[in-house]
Amino acid sequence: MTDIAQHAHEQLVPPGDSTGRNGLVETAVRSGYDPRLTNADLAPLRTQSWGAYNIFAFWMSDVHSVGGYVTAGSLFMLGLSSWQVLVSLLIGISIVHLFCNLVAKPSQATGVPYPVICRSVFGVLGANVPAIIRGLIAVAWYGIQTYLASVALNVVLLKLFPGLMPYADVHKYGFLGLSLLGWCSFTVLWVVQAAVFWTGMETIRRFIDFCGPAVYVVMFLLAGYLIYRAGWAAIDLNLGEVRYTGMRAVPVMLGAIALVVSYFSGPMLNFGDFSRYGRSFAAVKRGNLLGLPVNFLVFSILVVVTTSLTLPIFGQLITDPVQTVARIDSTVAIVLGALTFTIATIGINIVANFISPAFDFSNVNPQRISWRAGGMIAAVGSVLITPWNLYNSPEVIHYTLETLGAFIGPLFGVLIADYYLVRRQRVVVDDLFTMSPGGRYWYRGGYHPPAIIATAIAAAIAMVPVLWTHGPGMTIAVQYTWFIGMAVGLGIYLVIGRKAASVPVDAR
Repeated sequence: MTDIAQHAHEQLVPPGDSTGRNGLVETAVRSGYDPRLTNADLAPLRTQSWGAYNIFAFWMSDVHSVGGYVTAGSLFMLGLSSWQVLVSLLIGISIVHLFCNLVAKPSQATGVPYPVICRSVFGVLGANVPAIIRGLIAVAWYGIQTYLASVALNVVLLKLFPGLMPYADVHKYGFLGLSLLGWCSFTVLWVVQAAVFWTGMETIRRFIDFCGPAVYVVMFLLAGYLIYRAGWAAIDLNLGEVRYTGMRAVPVMLGAIALVVSYFSGPMLNFGDFSRYGRSFAAVKRGNLLGLPVNFLVFSILVVVTTSLTLPIFGQLITDPVQTVARIDSTVAIVLGALTFTIATIGINIVANFISPAFDFSNVNPQRISWRAGGMIAAVGSVLITPWNLYNSPEVIHYTLETLGAFIGPLFGVLIADYYLVRRQRVVVDDLFTMSPGGRYWYRGGYHPPAIIATAIAAAIAMVPVLWTHGPGMTIAVQYTWFIGMAVGLGIYLVIGRKAASVPVDAR
């Protein structure tokens, strides 16, 4: 057993340990966890040591990336006034904040990751359905984020070594749609991310504790430099023409709110993978408050300030922070800025798209697929899908985002309905790890049909506007696939799942 595995093994809840964390967890006396459902990475933690700052840093790493920069900036280019954008932003991120607290509680209380807590809803074997769905989505985004980080690294390399320019031309030296330089940068970052992941969660925690604040330092320096060049008067919080006023702005604002929620829907769904490490639910809530409404608002204001100043200084509006840094007349500044955004993108990639599939794929076959092996499956898959081709196709990105919401929404709705409205926040931890027919979450052969049916129907309904794009009202409905899927999944599960899942805890 490796040192990391041994450390994790020592954190397992011993047989018969009735933790009663927050008064919400009930553990039955057990003779041992079934090896087909557990390993050292999936079992409950004995020690939960993350404080509010660690959760805060997690969200900083998630927000402070090239993708987060572009997303925040895009809200100010929708034709709304700056105050309307800020209101939309605050409402959207407040919804994310609320939902993240809801998702955090069951995993923090039980000390288990997202796919394991899903066993209480979908059955001990049926939990592989949400795990695989979330894992596959994470693989696609892991590849795309790695590609975005490699683009930032290319900026540094070309600035330091201009002779590499021909190798950045995909038409001269290219393979499968990516230039030779692009392949080299992508490979380097792929290896670096794998190395950080391989060392375990403690190293990852330290890494994300550094990434978020580091980007803030660079963002403030960049904003200060641009203000010095253009002056305070050049700042314009309206990045585009204000085209919507009065009631005409309401649909656009609702769309902006939906965009914010959809952007965070992935890490929001599997936030339990991180909240399980929280020393208390109160600490997790404090970290969420600082990391979401407070942090996202400050970051968004920095984004719009720096973006607006690119127009008077460089003669065009630049929404990519790496390209903004590349325009500065200082090699040191370019290298420092681009490397920081590269590191930040690595940070979000690890926390949002590496750890999730690691737990998800491990859950499929715990004895053969460890947490590390699950992560490496995701890493290899991220190369096979050639993410640069996905990212360079707006149509593919369009369908990816909307399909993401259509499937993640129902999974979220069913999980929340089951834990809060059906089970009243009570989970028998030991029964999450048994395949005995007497186990509370065995259901019918290990699967809970109401949860699977509710997810399937809700996802199918949410996909209608994605596939039937020219139908009446579909162009509006497609913005809300996450909300449609979540609401339908929650409603259907409450109707068909309440009776099957609400048997008293001590009934057996």
